[in-house]
This record gives sequence, C-alpha cells and structure tokens, in this order.
Amino acid sequence: MTRNTRTRRLRIAAAGVLGGAALALAVPVMAGAHVGVSPDELAAGDHGVLTFSFSHGCENSPTTALRITMPEGLASVAPTMDSDWNIQVERGDDGLVSAVTYTAVTPVPTDLRGAVSMGVGLDESTPATLAFPVVQECVEGSTEWTQLAENGEDPHSLDAPAPVVSVTAAAAAGHGEHAETNAAEDGTAAAAVSDPLGVALGAGGLIAGFAALVVAILAYRRRA
Repeated sequence: MTRNTRTRRLRIAAAGVLGGAALALAVPVMAGAHVGVSPDELAAGDHGVLTFSFSHGCENSPTTALRITMPEGLASVAPTMDSDWNIQVERGDDGLVSAVTYTAVTPVPTDLRGAVSMGVGLDESTPATLAFPVVQECVEGSTEWTQLAENGEDPHSLDAPAPVVSVTAAAAAGHGEHAETNAAEDGTAAAAVSDPLGVALGAGGLIAGFAALVVAILAYRRRA
C-alpha cells in the first residue's frame, strides 16, 4: 500500500467520523425543537396563565410571529400585553377568541428563547385535553406545530406536535376541607372571646395569687 493511498483512506475515515458526529448532534436538536406550553395541566373550572415558548427558528431563520388557534372549551382568553410583541385577536361568531397572533417587534434569533402568554378560563364542561395549534412564522419560511398524537401514539415521536394542556377534575373537595378548617378555627376563637365568665375567673385567679404573694412577703419581713 502506497503512502498516498494510506493518507487518502485516513482522510475518508476522518470525514466519516465527523459526519457521524454532526448527525448525532443534529438529531437531538431536531427532536427537541418544538413550541412548548407551561403549565401543561389545569383544573376544570379554574383560571390560569399559559406561556408558549420556543428556542429555535424555522431552520435557523429568526422567528417573526406566532399564530395560536384556540381549542373548543375555553370560557375566556386574555392575551398578556408585552412590549416585545404586537398582538392581534381574532373572534368567532360567538364572540369568543378564536386565534391570537403575536408579531415580534424584532425577529427572535434562533439562539435566544422567545415566549408569549395569555390568561385562560375553563368551565366545568371543558374537555380533558386542550390542543393549541401554532404556526411559527420566520424571516424565511414557517413551521406548523399542529400534529396530534393518535390513541396509543407517543407524542414525542411526532415531527411537529401541537402544544397540549391536560384538564383535570375540579378540586372541590380540597376547597371544602379548607373552608371547614377555617370555620372550625374561627368558631374556636369566637367561643374564647364570647365567654366573659371564663375571662373574669381567670383574671380573678391571677389577682388572688398576686395578693397572696404580697402577704407572704410582708409576713416574712415582720418575722425577720
């Protein structure tokens, strides 16, 4: 084997290693690229603030806007004012918010985290899952985060999953227990204040004890 042949093979092997390493690094980045929502769980009949965040653009192109479509089952939607974003609200025939578009005052670079938020209200009939399809607009191109997992399908296997919020049952029992505890404490305090006889007897006992102590000291001084 000549020296040139050996050198050429070494270069090919090195290129293969570097290419494999680049692919290994790119796969986690691609898999982790998505628009997330926090918190991802709310209670039926409750209110909360949802934050939609991202830390990438459309194939390394800065993000210019997020259009978030509202699911059925929301009683109210109130986008959060933010000086970094211009906000446009769309409403349906029923007057409820159907979509919100956040347009960045300055495009968000791919190496910076961007986030927008909104307050939402749920009622007792809100479904168990709320999906928020998002269209991410960039300086060049766009990405539609709209995929939903089928029954038994792993959401992490989707290429462009939509942010999803789970809805749990209303925690009425917890509020009831809290109310009962407060009522019991208030009743105890009221009983203590509203018993003047007990207060008077306690004060009388304290005075009698003090008087006995004075008498004992005086008697001791006389004997001395």
